[in-house]
Amino acid sequence: MIIEIATMKIKPGQRQAFEAAWLRAEPIIAAAKGYVAHEMRRGIEAKDKYQLLVRWQTVEAHTEGFRQSEGYQAFRALIGEFFAEPPQVEHFDAVSEYRL
Repeated sequence: MIIEIATMKIKPGQRQAFEAAWLRAEPIIAAAKGYVAHEMRRGIEAKDKYQLLVRWQTVEAHTEGFRQSEGYQAFRALIGEFFAEPPQVEHFDAVSEYRL
């Protein structure tokens, strides 16, 4: 399993509208083949900055499956207008995991 981390900067004053659009976009990504789980986080210091963490079975499930799907087009249509700049997207592999 890998984690995609997408850092998104939202246009000033668009936080509420973005979060409402996100609630509509969320089920689309959750329905993607190879999707495992996700969480969206809002910045504390920078309230117009968000991080989306998505767990995928493989990098390809994201890059070749979801990103090339009609679902992605609908997903991006819902939230893309709120971006102040293109999101930064990176993928990470586990080194270790510790939970209490």
